[in-house]
Amino acid sequence: MQIEFRASAAPTLGIEVEVGIVDRATRALRPAAPDILAEIGSIFPEGVHPRAKPELLQCTIEVITGICKTVAEARADLEATIAELDESVRSRDLALMCSGTHPFSHWGDQLVTENPRYSALVETIGWPARRLAIHGIHFHVGVPSGEHAVAIVGALTYHLPVFLALSASSPYWTGLDTAMASCRTKVFEGLPTAGLPPRLRQWSDFEQVMSTLMTAGVISSIREIWWDIRPHPDFGTVEIRVCDGMATMSEVCALAALAQCLVADLIDRIDTDRPVPGVSEWVVRENKWLAARFGLDAELIIDDEGHRLPTRQVISDLLEELQPVADRMHCRAELEHVRTIMDVGPSYQRQRAVVAGGGSLPDVVDTLIVEWEQGDLC
Repeated sequence: MQIEFRASAAPTLGIEVEVGIVDRATRALRPAAPDILAEIGSIFPEGVHPRAKPELLQCTIEVITGICKTVAEARADLEATIAELDESVRSRDLALMCSGTHPFSHWGDQLVTENPRYSALVETIGWPARRLAIHGIHFHVGVPSGEHAVAIVGALTYHLPVFLALSASSPYWTGLDTAMASCRTKVFEGLPTAGLPPRLRQWSDFEQVMSTLMTAGVISSIREIWWDIRPHPDFGTVEIRVCDGMATMSEVCALAALAQCLVADLIDRIDTDRPVPGVSEWVVRENKWLAARFGLDAELIIDDEGHRLPTRQVISDLLEELQPVADRMHCRAELEHVRTIMDVGPSYQRQRAVVAGGGSLPDVVDTLIVEWEQGDLC
């Protein structure tokens, strides 16, 4: 099976943000997406907003960008759509929040969106799909070929724990502290094609994976490959999917800058035959677990000999290395905001601090609402 990869001439950027809809009075998730999307989509052809989409559950809306050259352009694109959502949301006495999980709402109480694809998904997969009351952020970065995409997917698995540690925002699940920084990670891994990607050597390996699964009838398209990072041939991108929902737009854009800079750097390395980072699959798998469990407090394994470094040190070294690339991508300020996340603490730490200070889980939701509305940690 041959799959065309629609190459991107430059490392362009696209961002997908899943936001939860909550009731301002109860702070619980609310199944209001169909009404909100119908309202803001009414002026568009067929009543569909081009930048705001339904998700599996009616308590979630996905906001997407177009193809952007810079992180600043992507932020402006997202914020324009979110402003439209805010008007509709506020009129219903609702609010938006962005976090890997809702602190206390139960997945079993959420309504599935009325859509043949989602109905088939729940019917086929069952309980693991029905539990997906979770929110994530996806970054698309353009690459020049399928061969580049496969090589970059392999190299970026080394960095996925960094993205997870910085974005981790799901310590609570159905009212319980899970002791995880990102319990969303483990919920999502329940899907049959979720988790770390297989090791692919060349584009034909990806074509073989897709051919086998589609011929077998277990998937119908790339949309049902839920790897933490995957080639997206229709968009001509590599898509990083490992991140939890992030509570502020500045956090989203900081990791967007990290994604764009890493992919741009890897394209340069591949084109000039310079080495790319990599460790054995079992090291990547263990590092993902460490980041999901301990977040920024993890000590990551940095080589196949078992040497370890604190995650904060790994990130600091990476930021220094990427500064020239960030200048070229015009995202130096956004990339530097990663240091702010480390100084202030990722969302999982901030959420737990509310409870440690005597607050309740509804108070945690209030904090998430305020952070989303402010858009920044500073």
